[in-house]
Amino acid sequence: MEDTKVRESVPIGVIGTGSRLPGRQVGNTEVGAPAGVDDAWIVRKTGIRHRRWADPGEATSDLAADAGRAALERAGISPADLSFVVVATSTPDSPQPPTATAVAEMVGATPDTAAFDLNAVCSGFVFALSVVQRALSASGGGYALVIGADVYSRILDPADRRTVVLFGDGAGAAVLGPVPRGRGLLATRLSSSGAHRDLIRVPAGGSRRPASEATLAGGEHYFRMDGRGVRDFVSEHVPPAVRAFLKDSGVGEADIAHLVPHQANGHMVDGLARDLGLPVARVHTTVREYGNTGAASIPVTLDAAVRSGAVHPGDTVLLTGFGGGMASGFALMRW
Repeated sequence: MEDTKVRESVPIGVIGTGSRLPGRQVGNTEVGAPAGVDDAWIVRKTGIRHRRWADPGEATSDLAADAGRAALERAGISPADLSFVVVATSTPDSPQPPTATAVAEMVGATPDTAAFDLNAVCSGFVFALSVVQRALSASGGGYALVIGADVYSRILDPADRRTVVLFGDGAGAAVLGPVPRGRGLLATRLSSSGAHRDLIRVPAGGSRRPASEATLAGGEHYFRMDGRGVRDFVSEHVPPAVRAFLKDSGVGEADIAHLVPHQANGHMVDGLARDLGLPVARVHTTVREYGNTGAASIPVTLDAAVRSGAVHPGDTVLLTGFGGGMASGFALMRW
């Protein structure tokens, strides 16, 4: 487990957010028919009514760059001022080079900017926030663009009702930079349970099982998930881990004004919020309209909350990510 409180001399926080969802809205009837389920079944099981899927010509980098540009504009920061561009994704444009290098060029970052990808699946955005915050703070400040972006529609089995009805495509971004003392990222906690890594997986296409005619015929290039196993893991591990994180951070449950959880499934989000029992927190969701957008789900939802005017200076915001690995990432921010 990685656990860090922000103690460095330069406080770093989110100074601008942005998001990009594809224009194509995919309803339950369209996505459910090949999987043999209807709208009522999908709503009953997931709470999801729509999701957005990328057009054939759109890739992860396209969505990420658009979200990044929006965040930079709201932050009032020039791309030339960026020290880092980090893209959290498990659906990169290609295995290499890093998708972040394309995004850095697309947004206008200079060749001196360090650009790299980070894969912690649906927890990736929180992992990236933690890594980049410490890098900026340790170096005395500066600015970074952190993006969560995924195009899951390209790796879904149309006949697999356990997965195809859940996922959408999108990107969310945050610009990190110096903030007044007492504000910004207060603490993060990252952990991974490798013993549970097979709950969420793409079986083939890597060095263990390279792509072949046999793996393609067997559908091993598709995303697979043990839904019941994931639900059990989240309900058992995440609420006590969040409570311990808050206690160790010295923040009371009644001090949390906003909860921005990973948008895994509408009913799972509702259950997690009940289990956490944060008495005054406003729970922000986008899953019912956008589906589970992977690493994008937290920054997309955070951006929606910020743009709605719900988040005010001085509010305490808790981000809770969980997903393949099984990885969990929590971040505590004072806006």
